[in-house]
Amino acid sequence: MSAVVSRRVIIVTAVHAPSAPFLAEAYKSLCAQELPTGEERGGGWEWHWVIQEDGRTDSVAPHVPDDDRVTFRQGRPGGPGVARTIALAHVEGEYVKVLDADDQLTPGALARDLAVLEGDPGIGWTTSRVLDLLPDGSTVGFPGDPDHGPIERGAVLDHWSANDFRAQVHPATLFVRRDLLLALGGWMALPASEDTGLLLALNAVSRGWFSEEVGLLYRKWDGQATGQAAHVDTAERNARMAVVEARARALAGLGWRCPAGRGGGV
Repeated sequence: MSAVVSRRVIIVTAVHAPSAPFLAEAYKSLCAQELPTGEERGGGWEWHWVIQEDGRTDSVAPHVPDDDRVTFRQGRPGGPGVARTIALAHVEGEYVKVLDADDQLTPGALARDLAVLEGDPGIGWTTSRVLDLLPDGSTVGFPGDPDHGPIERGAVLDHWSANDFRAQVHPATLFVRRDLLLALGGWMALPASEDTGLLLALNAVSRGWFSEEVGLLYRKWDGQATGQAAHVDTAERNARMAVVEARARALAGLGWRCPAGRGGGV
């Protein structure tokens, strides 16, 4: 991997036709990000945005920005987790940032995430505070954020298990080391909660970080997948949560740690 490519943050976005019109606002928020431009270790940082359509339609491409830093791909439908995971095949870089098609980054979010992982090799991933973006353009926060700083291994699973399967940090804000993401197989093969499953798996094997500064505007709208009836079907939800928990506990039980050699890792 060249020095230029290694100093690249991959932005991964899964998109389907209903959410495609929001890509313009996501792109605007991405263009507003500022990354370090110093000459240390071979030059400044850059981002590359991979937009992966979950399907093959004619509805998404017209909304994809015309920018050399943007790669657009299509594939057979399999859900957002499949789309994000297969998107990793198309570019290389040291870090991966999630950005859902209907969400927006806040100014400085990428630089803050990057600074944490560049500054501490013992941290595998970061998350940040979220504000809901309502249809009228207003925003609203919610209580329960953890303290600013490190998140110890197992802390997310403990909170999630004790709070009706709700994590204290939002997986839509995830920024993660690419090698660690690939080692865990990417996003889970689930119809939903695939991002929560990945978050708990990451927390089972590595320390994370939470930033108290708002890093994401999470859009609330009628067409979002988490608002559909199937998402809250009791039988399916219970099955998803059972698999998510079993995977996290199995990983924790294996004793593997990232980075290896810290805290009993192999």
